[in-house]
Amino acid sequence: MNTSQHPLQGKIALVAGATRGAGRAMAVELGRAGATVYATGRTTRAKASEVGRTTETIEETAELIDAAGGTGIAVPTDHLDRTQVKALTDRIDRDHGRLDILVNDIWGADHLLVNQWEKKLWEQDLGEGMRMLRLGVETHINTSYFALPLLIRNRGGLVVEVTDGTEEFNRDYREAFFYDLAKAAPLRMARALTHELKEYGGTAVCVTPGWLRSESMLDTAFKVTEETWQDAIAKDPHFAISETPQYLARGVAALAADPGVARFGGRSLSSADLSRAYGVTDTDGSAPDAIAYMTEVVKGGKQAPASDYR
Repeated sequence: MNTSQHPLQGKIALVAGATRGAGRAMAVELGRAGATVYATGRTTRAKASEVGRTTETIEETAELIDAAGGTGIAVPTDHLDRTQVKALTDRIDRDHGRLDILVNDIWGADHLLVNQWEKKLWEQDLGEGMRMLRLGVETHINTSYFALPLLIRNRGGLVVEVTDGTEEFNRDYREAFFYDLAKAAPLRMARALTHELKEYGGTAVCVTPGWLRSESMLDTAFKVTEETWQDAIAKDPHFAISETPQYLARGVAALAADPGVARFGGRSLSSADLSRAYGVTDTDGSAPDAIAYMTEVVKGGKQAPASDYR
């Protein structure tokens, strides 16, 4: 097999939270680059998660990885259940004895934002807020706790933490107390884990998409498909800056294949940052920079069309 086309051939990856959206796309692109990818999540063909979506499953993600040229292995896992997470990493240990790439993309809490957005802490549902922190923070900690002993067996291991917003962008409050905390945590995790992995030759990076055209964003928020997504611009002109999950995923696959990835250790990188570093584009050939657009146009008041940022 041509290693220039499959630079991750022989690598073992775990994408935790690979049911849909950016997690699924990253799992597929890592597979396209040649990796064996363990894809985890709570929605299977037999059982849906609390998110309530049944149209995407981890089995389908594994099939998409296979179709892309990799090896996909679907493992149903609730990452809040430490017994399940340990069983997952024990299986990877039995199968391969190591782990090269860990992607922590577990979330599944968008449905909890309905009663939180733009409300004060004391006006929100405390139980839902704590559930959001568990889903967005504790899951990542559980997964890293059990997976990192596998990752440090060989030098050069990579942890990719996934959040919403770069460190600079998230200096501003994110309109909801618990969401703000949940999305700030992976930024600190990447910084801390880079420090802890350094002596083992490993590193950790935090990545973020821009305005992601996930399945739920398309069909629930805007009632469009990927083919008709531009129709949603009439409802929200800023949606013109949106991007597919494949944009971030292509950047993450390039990041994982980069022998010099340690230079990004502890940093936060947007899909546009990865595009500039590795020359990857979105599926339409564009390179949207949603973070810059949101900062300068939406927040800053600059008069400029989204096309200037694509």
